[in-house]
Amino acid sequence: MTATLIDPGAEAARLEALRRYQVLDTPPEGTFDRVVALAARAFGAPIASVTFVEQERVWIKAHRGLAWVEHDLGGDPGLCVSAIRGSNPYVVTDTLAHPEACEHPLVREEPRVRFYAAAPIVTADGHRLGTVNVMDVEPREADEAVLHTLTDLAALVAGQLETRLSARAAVTLERRLRQQAEAERGRLELLTSTLRKVLLPPSPPKVPGLDIATHYHVASADQVGGDFFDVFRLDEDHWAFFLGDVCGKGADAAVVTALARHTLRAAAVYAVDPEAVLANLNMVLMDEFLGADPCYCTVLYGVLTPTGEGVHVKVAGGGHPPAMIVRAEGDVEALRTEGGMLVGLLQEARFAVAETTLRPGDGMLLYTDGLTEARTPAGHMYGEDRLRSLAAGLAGQPAQAVVTRLEETLSAFGPGLTDDTAILSMTVPPIVKRHSR
Repeated sequence: MTATLIDPGAEAARLEALRRYQVLDTPPEGTFDRVVALAARAFGAPIASVTFVEQERVWIKAHRGLAWVEHDLGGDPGLCVSAIRGSNPYVVTDTLAHPEACEHPLVREEPRVRFYAAAPIVTADGHRLGTVNVMDVEPREADEAVLHTLTDLAALVAGQLETRLSARAAVTLERRLRQQAEAERGRLELLTSTLRKVLLPPSPPKVPGLDIATHYHVASADQVGGDFFDVFRLDEDHWAFFLGDVCGKGADAAVVTALARHTLRAAAVYAVDPEAVLANLNMVLMDEFLGADPCYCTVLYGVLTPTGEGVHVKVAGGGHPPAMIVRAEGDVEALRTEGGMLVGLLQEARFAVAETTLRPGDGMLLYTDGLTEARTPAGHMYGEDRLRSLAAGLAGQPAQAVVTRLEETLSAFGPGLTDDTAILSMTVPPIVKRHSR
């Protein structure tokens, strides 16, 4: 393959990127198997695969219809090696009429491929690592719409690689810092400051037509905890938010917290549906902690869409207390995602979705159970009823006013506040009526 590339430096950079994603010589994974199944189904093709092109070979990460082929092939041009030369789908309608493809082993020998179509897997920085491809044993034409599907599947594979890389880097960082802290207690401050930067997002962004405020309290002496939240932009018209609670406290919980926050941000770029984002997080947690003690969390993840009426909210729940919707007139309702399961506990976890629209004066309150399970000075649990009553009294108030009132309430608990607590308040400002003179 090297001889076919104009710039040896670019090829060296591509190979370095391929090694960085650590996908070569790895066992089968469900995500890539599903991509292959979708590709074969979309084309009605008997053969499909996800491949990664190294210097002298092509590694077959997932396949359908190539049971007799080893996991890797030689670096012969004509099929996958040729497909990564460009950024657009690569199609060979009849391999026997193609000067390079006709000499490829898959054409000359079993399965005697006659048709080949592939979309390159392109990283965020432009490196073409491999292909998502389909093959047939008869010549055929490629439909443009189906080629778009192939391109989308290749983008999904690239997104999965980015998610794995981000999650691996975050977990590696947290583990290394934790080991350093355990070996040298004098370096605990380094762990604390670094983890807080990883776990806590900057101040909330400006979302059109929405007022946002947050609160975060860490119960652990390490000053790092298991609650997490974030609000960030997806595109011109959509914003994402999430709030969650990891089982446990301190540095152990913080490792999962960092992984969850980075994974949710990465998955949100490639998955439109909130339910799919939680499914991605569930898969990452299951893969990362396979064989270890379960590391799970509860999460609410949603998408905000400003509209002419206010802000549309679509949220997926994974075992977390429902978001509290506070209407402008003082009514309080729970945005329930009943049936949503804990994230990271079961391989085939299910997540529930709910939708609503926040109109002028309406607000939404997300919180972790550190708030509702806090003990009042009298020793009673604060509970959802007290929280609902407080929220109703703050209907139509700015988000910061809601958070400030909750902070005043929390400060009165003193020793009764024993768990990490996160609060995310969002309010659509009411319409100010101007009085005519």
